[in-house]
Amino acid sequence: MVRKGPLGGCLLAVCLSAGLAFGDPAAAQEHKHSSKPPLRGRHWVAVTGKPLGAAAGALIFNRGGNAVDAACGMLAAAATIGDAMGWGGETQALIYEPGTGRVHAINALGVAPSGATPDRFRQLGRSRPPDFGPLAAITPGTPGGLLVMLAEFGTMSLAEVLAPALELADGYPIDRIQVDTLEGHKHIIRRWEDSRRTFLPHDDPDRPDRHAAPHPGEVFRQPDLLATLGKLVAAEREALAAGKSRREAIMAAYDRFYRGDIARELTRSVQEAGGLIRLEDLARWQVRIERPVRTTYREIEVCTPGCWVQGPVLLQMLNILETFDLAGMGYNSSATIHTLCQTMNLAFADRDFYYGDPRLPPAEPLAGLLSKAYARQRAALIRPDRIDLRAGPGDPYPFQQETNPFSDRLRDWRPQLEEPAPPREDTGTLSHDRAVRMGTTSIQAADAEGWLVSIAPSGGWVPAFVAGSTGIGLSQRMQSFAFDPARSPFNVLEPGKQPRATPSPAIVLRAGRPLMAVASQGGDLQEQSMLQYILNVVEFGMDPQQAAEAASVNSYQLHSSFGPPLSKPGRIQLRRDVLPATQERLRALGYTIEQAELTSGPVTAIVVDQAHDTMTGAASDFGHDYGIAW
Repeated sequence: MVRKGPLGGCLLAVCLSAGLAFGDPAAAQEHKHSSKPPLRGRHWVAVTGKPLGAAAGALIFNRGGNAVDAACGMLAAAATIGDAMGWGGETQALIYEPGTGRVHAINALGVAPSGATPDRFRQLGRSRPPDFGPLAAITPGTPGGLLVMLAEFGTMSLAEVLAPALELADGYPIDRIQVDTLEGHKHIIRRWEDSRRTFLPHDDPDRPDRHAAPHPGEVFRQPDLLATLGKLVAAEREALAAGKSRREAIMAAYDRFYRGDIARELTRSVQEAGGLIRLEDLARWQVRIERPVRTTYREIEVCTPGCWVQGPVLLQMLNILETFDLAGMGYNSSATIHTLCQTMNLAFADRDFYYGDPRLPPAEPLAGLLSKAYARQRAALIRPDRIDLRAGPGDPYPFQQETNPFSDRLRDWRPQLEEPAPPREDTGTLSHDRAVRMGTTSIQAADAEGWLVSIAPSGGWVPAFVAGSTGIGLSQRMQSFAFDPARSPFNVLEPGKQPRATPSPAIVLRAGRPLMAVASQGGDLQEQSMLQYILNVVEFGMDPQQAAEAASVNSYQLHSSFGPPLSKPGRIQLRRDVLPATQERLRALGYTIEQAELTSGPVTAIVVDQAHDTMTGAASDFGHDYGIAW
C-alpha cells in the first residue's frame, strides 16, 4: 500500500494552478469517450434524475430564472413524476451564493411526530418502525424546503416555478421504470385506498392479477396533487393581491401547507389510518438554513450538510484517503479498491454509531470525527494485506479534548449480522440488497452569475401512503431511527427528532470559488458513489462525464438505514469488467465479490471550469439521469 509522497502532491498542485484537468489523464483507465457526452454550457446547466425534470429546469432558465429558481422547478417536477421520491418526503440542499461567497445548507428533513417512541412501537408488536405506511411517516419536508429556498435565494414567483410541475400533475406520459415500480408494489399500494386510487388507475378488485398501474406511455394524471399545488399558488396570489412582498407571498403558501387546509386534510387521513402525525407537528416544524460542515482534500474544500444526514461520512473518507497516494496506486487497482473499501467501512461505522439530530442531546462529536489527526489514527488501522471484518466506530472524543460518554457501549459494539424477529402484521420488509440501494434523485443547477445548487431530495417513494385528497405520498423515513441506544445512541427515536437520513449533496470549492456540485441516488451507498466521483476527477484525471460513468466499488459493510439494520462484512460489488487478476487479489485479501454490469452509481454533477468561466454537467449512465446545458 502506497502512502502519499511528494510527487503526487506536486503533480496535483501543478494541475490545480494551471486550471486544467486534475491528476494524470494517463491514470484514467476508462474509455477515452464516455457513452454520454459532457454537457457544456456557458449560461446555465440543469441536471437531474429524469429527462422531464431536467426539461423543467431548462424551462425555468429560459424564462429568466437563476439556478435556485431552476433547481426548485426541477425539485417540484421530480416530486411530481418520481417513483423514488415525492412531495411528502424530505429535501437536503446546498446553495453557493455568489454575492457573499457563502455556502448555505438547507435542512428540510422532517421529524418524528407526537407519540413516536420506541415504547409506542413495541406496544404495537414492533421491534422497529415499519418500512411503509402511515406509521412510517415523519412530517413532510420537501414543500417547506422548496418554498424557503425560493423565497430566500430565488428571483421568480412560486407560480412561475411550479408551472412545469402543475403541467406534469395534470398529466405526463409515464415511463416503463415507474410503471414497473408501481405494478411491482401493487399488493402494498392496495392497502390504502387513496394510494390505490392515485397509483393504480386500472385496478380491478375482482381481478387482482390484472395489470393495475398505468401502461408505459399512458398519460398519468394526479388531479388531487394538481389541486394541492394549485392551492399553494392561490395562497401566493392572494397574498400578493393583499400587498405582501414576494417573499411574504411565498411564505403564505408555506403557511397554507403546514397550518391551513392542506395540513388539516393531511393529518386527518394519517390519523384515520393509524399514523401519528398531528396538526401541531406540522405547525411546529420548520426549515432551517445552516452552515455546512467542511473539510479539505489536497487543495479543494468539500462542503456537505451536517450529521442529521450522512454527509460528513464523505468528509471523513476524504480525510482518511488524504494520507494515501491513490494516484500512485492506480485507478481500480487492487490496492486502490482495498484502500477505498477499508476507508468506507471505518467511516460508515462512525456514522452508524455517532450521527443523529444535532439539535437534541447527546451532542455529536463532529469536531473530533472531522479532525485530521483522528483521520490519521483511523488510516493507520488499514492493513495492506488483509480486510477487517470487525471494523467498528472509533473514539473521536480525545480529538476534541473530551471524554467519550459511551465508551462502554463502544467496547461492546459488534456488527449486526442476523435479522431481528419480524414484527406482527408487517406491511412488507425490504431485502438488504434493496434497502442499502434505496433510490431517490439528485439535482444540480448552475448559472453564469455564479449560483451553484446541489440537492438530494428523498422520501415518499413507491409504495407511498397517499394522505387523503392531498395527493401527497408521505415519507417512510421513520425506519431510519434506532430503538437500541447501545447500537446508535445519537439516533434513538423520540418525538420532534430528525432521523439520521442518507441523502446528502456536496459542493466543492477551490480557492473559495465554486468548482463542483455533486449528489447521487442510492441510499446508504450515495456517499460511496460521490467519493469516487470526486476522486475520479481530482486523482485520476477524468472529465466530468467520464467520472460519472466510471466503474466504482460498493462496500456492504455498513448497517442499512432501511429495513432491518444489517451489515454484510467483506462483501463488495465490482463492475464485471474489472480485471480478473485484480479480483483474485481482492479475494485473497478476504473479500466476497459480486459483479454487476453497471456500478458507477447514479451520480449527477456540474463542474465549473474556473479558467474559462464555463460549466460542464454530467449524468451517469446508470439510470434515467439527464441534463441540459446552454
